[in-house]
Amino acid sequence: MPKTFSLDNNFELPITFKGIDYLFPATLITYGYSYKIAVTVFDTTVNFEPDEERNFRAVVNAEDINYSKKIDAALLQLIAATLEELLK
Repeated sequence: MPKTFSLDNNFELPITFKGIDYLFPATLITYGYSYKIAVTVFDTTVNFEPDEERNFRAVVNAEDINYSKKIDAALLQLIAATLEELLK
C-alpha cells in the first residue's frame, strides 16, 4: 500500500482479507469539526468515526444492515486499522 494517500470525497479503499483483494467504495463526510468515512462493505454502509483517542470505530445503522450477508468483525477491524494508517 502506498505511503502517500489523499482523500477526496469519494475513493476506493484497498483491503486484502483472508487472501482476497477488495476495493471497498468509501466517502469522506465532514460535519462541524469532525468527520466520518462511510465504507460500503458487501452492500452495507459502515460508518467509521474517530473516537476520543483518534482510533476508528465502526457504526452501522440498523436500517442499513444487510441481513443476507454478515460482515466479519475481523474485516471491520482491518478496515479501521487501514484507515488509521492512511490518515497518519
